[in-house]
Amino acid sequence: MPELLIELFSEEIPARMQQKAADDLRQMVTGALVEAGLTYEGAQAHGGARRLVLSVEGLDAKAADVAEERKGPRVDAPPAAIEGFLKSTGLRLDQLTVQDDKKGQFYLAMIRKPGREAPEIIAGIVPDVIRRFPWPKSMRWGSGALRWVRPLHSIICTFDGEVVPFEIEGIRSGHVTRGHRFMGAQAIEVRRFEDYCLKLNREFVIVDAHQRQDTIRAEARNLSFAQGLEPIEDEGLLKETAGLVEWPVVLMGSFDDSFLAVPPEVIATSLKTHQKCFALRSTATGGLASRYLLVSNMIAPDGGKTIIAGNNKVIAARLSDARFFWDQDRKVRLGDWAKKLDAITFHAKLGSQGARVQRIEELAAGIAKTIGADVEKTRLAARLAKADLVTGMVGEFPELQGVMGRYYALDQGIDPDVADAIRDHYKPVGPSDTIPVSKVGQAVALADKLDTLTGFWSIDEKPTGSKDPYALRRAALGVIRIILDKGLRLPLGFCGADLLSFFADRLKVHLKEQGLRHDLIDAVFALGNQDDLALVVKRVEALSAFLETDDGRNLLAGVKRASNILRIEEKKDGRAHDGDVHINQLIKGEEKALHAAINQAMGQTRRAVEHEDFAAAMAALARLRAPVDDFFAHVTVNDKDATFRENRLRLLNRIRAATAEVADFSRIEG
Repeated sequence: MPELLIELFSEEIPARMQQKAADDLRQMVTGALVEAGLTYEGAQAHGGARRLVLSVEGLDAKAADVAEERKGPRVDAPPAAIEGFLKSTGLRLDQLTVQDDKKGQFYLAMIRKPGREAPEIIAGIVPDVIRRFPWPKSMRWGSGALRWVRPLHSIICTFDGEVVPFEIEGIRSGHVTRGHRFMGAQAIEVRRFEDYCLKLNREFVIVDAHQRQDTIRAEARNLSFAQGLEPIEDEGLLKETAGLVEWPVVLMGSFDDSFLAVPPEVIATSLKTHQKCFALRSTATGGLASRYLLVSNMIAPDGGKTIIAGNNKVIAARLSDARFFWDQDRKVRLGDWAKKLDAITFHAKLGSQGARVQRIEELAAGIAKTIGADVEKTRLAARLAKADLVTGMVGEFPELQGVMGRYYALDQGIDPDVADAIRDHYKPVGPSDTIPVSKVGQAVALADKLDTLTGFWSIDEKPTGSKDPYALRRAALGVIRIILDKGLRLPLGFCGADLLSFFADRLKVHLKEQGLRHDLIDAVFALGNQDDLALVVKRVEALSAFLETDDGRNLLAGVKRASNILRIEEKKDGRAHDGDVHINQLIKGEEKALHAAINQAMGQTRRAVEHEDFAAAMAALARLRAPVDDFFAHVTVNDKDATFRENRLRLLNRIRAATAEVADFSRIEG
């Protein structure tokens, strides 16, 4: 089947925008094609330094014919109305059918429209997509009105190997592209995606971003291995460099060994931030090497010597700046740096960073007592945790906050536990990040995140929809991960009901990713006062295991049956049936047995829950299965005698109350 090929060729597209732009192009074009009545087998899009490319395979050559029913006037309507309807449909009177409805007979027109040819549809879609393209930032150039991320030079648009003709702002569609800016031909005729990729590859352009990444990764490893080195992996930098070049060539540069006195994170960050270069370490010692890798966009005649020399010079200057910051920052005690936080605003409604540090210190001390961390070390770590924010190094490299605080603390002889906590208190930053190892670090990290959450909740700055400018969802997930991964018992009731509900929602997301059911989490949280997240998870895990058994599944069915009956009868009676069960009114053996079993199960369950032995609590509930089954099999709840009916409804309520010791079974699906 035919193929659609599109290339939008422009000046350099920022690397960070390329992948999303390729995805947007694919979604916008294919969505419009489908809406226009065309189907396709597959589509792939690619983003690069100077081009966005889309290939749609197996595209229909023509849209399907469309039949539309249109209701007309009544048959006894004025002639002018009927003539007007005929004119609007393009039909004759004898081509209409007559149908009946409640108001009489009316005319019905069946209008058939032939499907349009694919090139005609494409010629309308592509210019519209270009005009509406959602670049984060765009520009105009010359005297035209078209906006694009950078000046747009040419458009390839072919269908089944033939050009789909259209024009936008003076740019005519065609089938000619350009190779590499310096090494490739500047006019390459293409018809289909396969020959497009082959011809561009001959002209030093790799179309696929993943292939460019693989090339950089392989060349980097090979070049490093030959020198007894290995690259420090950085997927973000790899993707960025792959977006900066069309024909990647990896080269190795070097800097003076004296710079290795600066912390390795500083050197790696400087190389990455300023020159988009990869740091290297020794495979023998694991220590940072005085060499680095850069990715060039061309095969240089001199083997890259000039390029390397230029980069070496720039990097030496950058590392000299970093060494200056390192030397100057260490002349000031961390405690003195911390005093400057009073002059820095954290948030207009939440005060200064200094005030925030005081709050974090008090909160961290309380958490330390609860989880068994050294309180004095925790206080000191919290007091100094934000001090490096005002240093020269962190001012230059904000991503090193915490990391530099640790180095400055160790340089000043501060306890290593405190220094590590300063570094780790931001953790975990994301789902793949580690959590603080020490309890001191955990206490400060929890305090930092909880202060953020309670603070923004107090000024009603909560996440809404997809908007979360203060990363509060990430902070909540960080709290959850620390508590659960380390099994910490930290009640969060002080956060307030609304924030606790937010934690519950985040916990559902987290546990769902771990394979636990959201309805079981709802069932536990529905009990109220569930502010101990570790305890919630223990309940959910025990409940999940219980419901995997036959006893659990059958008891759930029985409890739901009891709850449904109660709900119907309570609605009918306009009141709850929550009074005491009268033993003397239990006349059937099955209801007597159920009453006795409930009393025994409730006592055992309550004691097990008090000891946090949820497996034992579930085992106690499991003993209700047989009595519940027997009760429903042999006892009529809605007895003609109102006294017996009321007593049996109260007995059903006791079933619900017994299971409510561990969860609200009505919230459980199935």
